[in-house]
Amino acid sequence: MKTVSNVNVDHYRQLVQTYIDLHIYSTALFWADKVVALTGHPKDIYSLAQCMFLLKQYHRAAHMLKSKNLEKTNLQCTYLTARCLYEANELSEALKVINNIENINFVPKNIFSPAFSTSQSLLFDNTPKNQAYSSFLLLKGKILEAMDNRGPAADCYKQALNIDVHCFEAFDSLIKYQMLTSLEEEELLKSLPISEQCSPEAAEILYILYQSKLKKYHIPTSLRPMGNKIIYGSTPQGPQEKSTDLLNVTPSIHSGIVNTPTIKVTPNVIRNNDRNIKKSEQDKLKSDDEHMQTEDLDNSILLKLKNSLDLQVAEAERLYYNCNYQLCSSMTEAILKVDPYHDACLPIHISCQVELKQSNKLFTLAHVLVDLYPNLAISWFAVGCYYYIIGKSDFARRYLAKATCLDRLFGPGWLAYGHSFAIENEHDQAMAAYFKASQLMKGCHLPLLYIGLECGLTNNVRLADKFFHQAQTIAPDDPFIMHEKGVIAFQNLDYESAESHFKTALDWVKGIRKGIIPQRWSPLLNNLGHTLRKMKQYEEALEYHNQALLLTPQSASTYSAIAYVHVLMENYEQAVEWFHKALGLKRDDAFSTTMLNYVIDQLSDEKPPYPGCPDEIPDFNVEPKPAESSISVNMADNATQNSAMSDMSMSIEVDMVDSSGIVKE
Repeated sequence: MKTVSNVNVDHYRQLVQTYIDLHIYSTALFWADKVVALTGHPKDIYSLAQCMFLLKQYHRAAHMLKSKNLEKTNLQCTYLTARCLYEANELSEALKVINNIENINFVPKNIFSPAFSTSQSLLFDNTPKNQAYSSFLLLKGKILEAMDNRGPAADCYKQALNIDVHCFEAFDSLIKYQMLTSLEEEELLKSLPISEQCSPEAAEILYILYQSKLKKYHIPTSLRPMGNKIIYGSTPQGPQEKSTDLLNVTPSIHSGIVNTPTIKVTPNVIRNNDRNIKKSEQDKLKSDDEHMQTEDLDNSILLKLKNSLDLQVAEAERLYYNCNYQLCSSMTEAILKVDPYHDACLPIHISCQVELKQSNKLFTLAHVLVDLYPNLAISWFAVGCYYYIIGKSDFARRYLAKATCLDRLFGPGWLAYGHSFAIENEHDQAMAAYFKASQLMKGCHLPLLYIGLECGLTNNVRLADKFFHQAQTIAPDDPFIMHEKGVIAFQNLDYESAESHFKTALDWVKGIRKGIIPQRWSPLLNNLGHTLRKMKQYEEALEYHNQALLLTPQSASTYSAIAYVHVLMENYEQAVEWFHKALGLKRDDAFSTTMLNYVIDQLSDEKPPYPGCPDEIPDFNVEPKPAESSISVNMADNATQNSAMSDMSMSIEVDMVDSSGIVKE
């Protein structure tokens, strides 16, 4: 035990750590300063600087470490100095501190170069090498990303993951901010040395957790168990394989999603009660029982992961990309009851409320978030989304712009900002916002998809098709892209290609979800009906329009489309009925009004007003009567009218007399 003038310094060091653990940082700073005065040891100076960092005294901590020249001799002091400068937004100084240290080269099995082989010259005691160097590269990646050097930043994140596969922040920075495409994410996960740094059980769990964070829109599927494993992906299986349900996050979570068949690893033990069973079969059954018990222990560990909110959020995100907004909303509400401010769940929950037009719930949530977290982008994103769904685009743009200023890498904020322009047909401003989103979200296809959509609305078909092709290279199996390519083909009068694109998109949607497809895809069915109508396939066109009507029963455009097909089939009576239904939902529909007048004119020309009506109106020869007789007739009529009036006046008088008599009585 070290003593200075009979003073137990270790006691004060332990006191400093105790107050740090109790989050009483000022007291910890007080005693850390006294320890430094007594010893002057670099580790005590590091503890003092750490207390300053916890008190957000960034410049003070960095200055003290630089004054002792520790940022050049110890990696942890270098990290803390650069971290303080990073938090103080002095990015160039932070990067300069990092670049002053020579690059650390790694070879397989994490053997460091000889110049840095002595851990005492770089790290303090009991500090793991892998975690220390991984955190160093993670901070360097953050600094480069803040300086808009996202390519080198991604390389730093990848190096940090290769050194320490448990460094989730590096993995999350690559995934959360859309730095990689879906294919690159899969390749990154496969390249990580998980099996080298983890035990088989830990490697399996880490692989499951990381795979749940990958992109969900590439091939939207549900969370799939595979024996005692849980698979998040689109790995094909054999046609005769059966599925098991080991990790069902919520009851009936797979009701709207196709369950891909998976291999059943655990053998089925068949218990035979026959007394003459062979001994070899009994031994086999016994070994199978023991194997099942061993795997049940592993399964029990995986079953406990269903309580992890991160896995539940991953499943909710899958439901959102599958357009199953009702189930996704109920799931996010259940998550927010447990953790009301879950940062990964809130964007999904807000997006579901926008899709479901739940303005009241969104209003309440936005107020709560702004009151509690006024400096977070998600709070103002909720406010902007509320104004977006109630139709006040100016206010929506104001608050969404504030969200993007607070976090310029917040992808949903940029996309919603572009939507606020697009809803008012301000195509140039919308495309500017989408272009900014595409620069920040290199691995996401949605900005390119929306840019192509705006180009199509401005009749720039060639440019729209170019952006759709770029989006398809990132997400080749997204049905939204295929649908928009069909729209472009329809505008180019290439109806056969349009039909092919629409049917391909419909097949993908039906492959994602069994039964009735989500309401979001009613435009796809209507567009397919329009295409078949152009190809004069009226019966099939009516079939697809009727399917769209099942999804959106209150759509006036669907009724008009059905009526128009009946007009082309010369079913005028049915066309009139459908046009009346369309006008009942939208009275100012110019197309329905014009077509209804046309159809009524056709009916008046072709169909008699009543059964048995003659084709021509017969002529009647009426002889004129003498003038005297007409005068006498008129005089007689006037006399009749006068007598009727006198009778009426008499009846009124009689009634008055009767009523006066009643009063007298």
